[in-house]
Amino acid sequence: MIPTNYTCYDIFAMTKTNAARILDAAGVRYELRQFAVEEEHLAAAQVAEAIGMPPEQVFKTLVARGDRTGVLLAAIPANAELDLKALANASGNKKVELVPLKEVLALTGYVRGGVSPVGAKKAYPVYLDETAQLWDRISVSAGLRGCQMLVAPDDLMRVTGAAACDIARLA
Repeated sequence: MIPTNYTCYDIFAMTKTNAARILDAAGVRYELRQFAVEEEHLAAAQVAEAIGMPPEQVFKTLVARGDRTGVLLAAIPANAELDLKALANASGNKKVELVPLKEVLALTGYVRGGVSPVGAKKAYPVYLDETAQLWDRISVSAGLRGCQMLVAPDDLMRVTGAAACDIARLA
């Protein structure tokens, strides 16, 4: 397991994250942006500020569980909240709930503040808020706190098999 106090460049000097390796293998162009991490400042809006991007363009990945399909990932803008009913509808579930924080690492291999839609332990279904398609590039976690990947939404959807859908509401 990768310690949480390393930066993405420290880690990449040793080994790349699963997310970065997957994008490399798929021939996807991306940019890494590093930022200082403090445990009390893991909010996506703070990440957006730290990497110099608007919160609408920085996507946080949430881990949820549907009553029919099981675990799934939802990527939504930093300034938005997940609409659980909309996600349930998009994913073919009657009900969807966020998984307890204590389960996130075991399910995804990622810690809070470092969950990426790319390279989780298992190939969970990914649902990307449709607003991602308004941008040439969006930012998602590279799978490590303090490191974001800027990637074209179409490339992210192709690599993850994500469905674009209306799953976010402004906070």
